[in-house]
Parts: sequence; structure tokens; C-alpha cells
Amino acid sequence: MRFEHSQQMKLGQQMKLAPRMIQSMEILQMPLTELVERIEQELESNPTLELTEFQADAPIDQPPTSAEAELDVDGASPSEFERLDDYSTNNPDAAENSFDTRARDFDGPRPRARETGERDAKMDAMSQAQARVGSLGDQLLAQWSLCDIDGRVEQLGRAIINQLDEDGYLRASFDEITQRESKLVRGLDPSETEWELALHAVQLLLEPSGVAARDARECLLIQIDALSDRADDDPDMPIVNLEALAAARRLIAEFFEDLMKNRLPKIAARSGLTLDEINAGIEQMRRLSLAPARGLTEDAPQAITPDATIEYDEENDRYYAYLNDGRVPSVRVSAEYERLAKDRSTEKRDREFLRKNLSNANWLMDAVEQRKHTLLRVINAVIDEQRDFFDAGPESLKPLPMKTIADRLGIHVATVSRAVSEKHLMTPRGVVPLRSFFSGGLATESGPDVSANSVRATLQDLIDNEDKAKPLSDEKLVKLLNGKGIEIARRTVAKYRDQMGVPTARMRKQF
Repeated sequence: MRFEHSQQMKLGQQMKLAPRMIQSMEILQMPLTELVERIEQELESNPTLELTEFQADAPIDQPPTSAEAELDVDGASPSEFERLDDYSTNNPDAAENSFDTRARDFDGPRPRARETGERDAKMDAMSQAQARVGSLGDQLLAQWSLCDIDGRVEQLGRAIINQLDEDGYLRASFDEITQRESKLVRGLDPSETEWELALHAVQLLLEPSGVAARDARECLLIQIDALSDRADDDPDMPIVNLEALAAARRLIAEFFEDLMKNRLPKIAARSGLTLDEINAGIEQMRRLSLAPARGLTEDAPQAITPDATIEYDEENDRYYAYLNDGRVPSVRVSAEYERLAKDRSTEKRDREFLRKNLSNANWLMDAVEQRKHTLLRVINAVIDEQRDFFDAGPESLKPLPMKTIADRLGIHVATVSRAVSEKHLMTPRGVVPLRSFFSGGLATESGPDVSANSVRATLQDLIDNEDKAKPLSDEKLVKLLNGKGIEIARRTVAKYRDQMGVPTARMRKQF
């Protein structure tokens, strides 16, 4: 075996994305709420950037200025890279520094905007934010510490709480808890009876009811018993029917498997309950949760903030779009800092710092303007392509590949993908994800393809209007869709139904 060293020369071409280009892509991809936060962060870190008074937006049909010109990063032409290279040459500080340059290195005068005593929007938002919620274990242990419990049971209860999963279930056996929580139970040598006593205390004393259950059946029974106890203490408790509650408990305790498979006639025959009594019990069960602990750890759902609004112009019979950028802070470069950056009497170190931050501020403003321009162009193109949706509803969606919009606008498909990512539109048909307008299609007898989203909407409409006593099987749904001219296989119907969270016909049947 012989090893050799050699040198070779290789000529090749590579395309690399400049840091600023990557940041422009990131800003284009941000939804409105993230963009607002991003600008507020830059306001905090960049002293040369300041808030301006509100100004009306430029007309939506106004072409972009040279600073706002479309920069298709993914399909950038040589001229675009030359433009970027020219900018970097004329602004050398911009090519090396990111938006998050911090002001800690600056020794010069601070901006007047920071000295006006005005409220800081970023700090206001932070002060109004909800306090971080503790973990499930922390919250339950805090409750447990307030309970007046015997010392041994208290220790065993803490060991049990430490082993609950995120849904609040106890999946571990008592032997496994003993091994995992050896420090807590060391020297106690608890019996099975003591473990059961501690578990029962945890289930009975902690909220929400249902925590520390070992399976779904036990979880529901704990909640039913808690509801019954509260109803006994308060006979006027709303929405609780004691007879229905008793029926629900019996269904869960004795016929849980049949109940999960919707075998209500079989339950009626074996239990002596009527179908009306069974349905009343099921209605009470709808108030229960199979994951009771989720309410302690899940954050409140965030409201969707549409990035744009689409309205109908009756006079001209057209739909038009405008961006909901009223929440976006209006910023500008500080004239005072621009003067200081050019003033030779300012220390060189400070001038360099100001030049870097001024460059960063200009890049940010250009990227935000570019995002507005690109997003609005994409939305207007979607409106033209999907006019039938706005006129007639989801059933009229057409197949629309992103390449169609990209070719129409002369940009790269990846740019379209970033522009529609996590964006929502307020339309006459409600709030709709922008990405939902893009999908493949299925063949129809009449010729033109129909959007997969349109098929889902039609499928949902058929299921919503079916006879609940005789729900439509997947085979029947296929025939009905075929009758509407949509060629579709049964497995595709089953796939769409699963994606929509719709159970099988047997589970949808009501007795």
C-alpha cells in the first residue's frame, strides 16, 4: 500500500447567498406578528433607527422604487447579484454586519427619541405578557403541598405526581415508581394498599379532576364522580342532569368498549336503558376531557392576524387587496445620527459604529418594503387566478401550482413559497390561509381539473348534510362525488376524511 500527496487546480462556479440576502428571505417569510416583533427588536438594538409618525401608505399599484425593487433570491439573475455586489462595495459595513448589532459598543450621544420620555412599545408588550405557566408537575405539587395529608401518604403522592405524563395520566406501575423515585420512598417500604391510598388521594384532591388516572376509562369515571359530588352540593348547578349523569357513569363503568365502538343498540339490550337515556348520558360525557391536565400547561390559542384584507368593489366588479400593516412600526433613520456619522469631529470608533448601524437600518427598511411589494403582487395574482372562490366559495377552488404564480410574476417558485408561508387573508369568505389557494387537482368528466381543497369542501358538505341515522359510507361518498363529475378513488376519500378529522360512517351513526 502506498500513500501519495498531490496538488490540483480546479476551475468552477458557485452561487452563494450573501448574509443580507438570507435576511431578506427570512423577512419575506415572516407572518405579520413576527415582522412586528422583528422590527421592535431592531428598534431596541439599533440606536440609529427611530419611530416616525403615522403616514398613509403609498398606493398599492405604485411600482417599487429602486430600493424596493424585487429581489428574487432563489432565482436571482446575474444583474441582481451585480446590484447586491455594487451595494456591498459602496457600503462595505453592510456586508459584514447583521441587523442585531448591539448598541453596547457605542460611546457617542444617544438619540433624542430615547430622551423624550415616551413609552417604549416593546417594554409595554413585555409588561402586558402573561406570566410563564409552571410545568404540570410544579402546579400539581403546589396543590399537593396545601393538602393536609399523612406524612407517608404525602411522600408517596409526590412520587406519583412526579411520574404523571403531559396528559396527566399515570402510566407507570407502583414498582416502577418505587425504582424511579427511590429517594422519595427510601425507607418507607410501602405496601400495595398504601400506594392505592396515596393514588386515590391524588385523584380526589387535585384539580383538574381526572389527573393521575391510569387509563381513559378511569379518567372519565373520576370526572363523572367529581361532577356528581358538585351536583349534590349544589342541586341548582347548571347543565347537569343527575339521571343523565348516572347513566353516563354506568355506560363508562360497564359498557366502555361497546361505547367506544358506537354499539348503542347492543348497550340498550344489555343494560335496559333506552336509546334516549343512553344519548342523554353521552351528552353529559361531552363535558369531560380525555386529557384533563392539558388545560394546565397549554397556552391560550393565539388569535390569527391576517396579513392582508380582500374586499369586493361592486362598481368595478373586482376584488382588491391591501396589506394590514397598520401594526407595523413606521421607522426611519435618525437624521441626527446620519449627521454624526459624517461629522469628522466625531471619534472614529463612534463613526464606524454609526455607519454599521445606519447600514443595518437601511437594509431592514428595504427588506420590509420588498416584503410588502412581493406579498401584494402574489396576493393580487392569486385573486385573479381564484376569482371563482371569492364569488362562489371553497367548492370553486381551482388547482393552482405555485409555479403558475411564479411564471406570471417572473420570480422563483421558492420566492412564492416563502411569500405565502404562514400568511392569512381576511376575505369575504372568512379568514383563509394564503397557502390554501395552492393545491394539485383531480380529473373531472367535464375536462378541467378540480382542486383537492375543493374536493375536501364538497366532501365536508356531503357529510354535514347526510342522514345521521344512515351516514354515508366511503363507497357511497365516491358515487356521489362521481355524480358531480369528480373522478376519485375510495382510498382517496378515506384519506381526505381522515385529514378532515371525520370518523367512519359507523362511528358517525346516531341512534
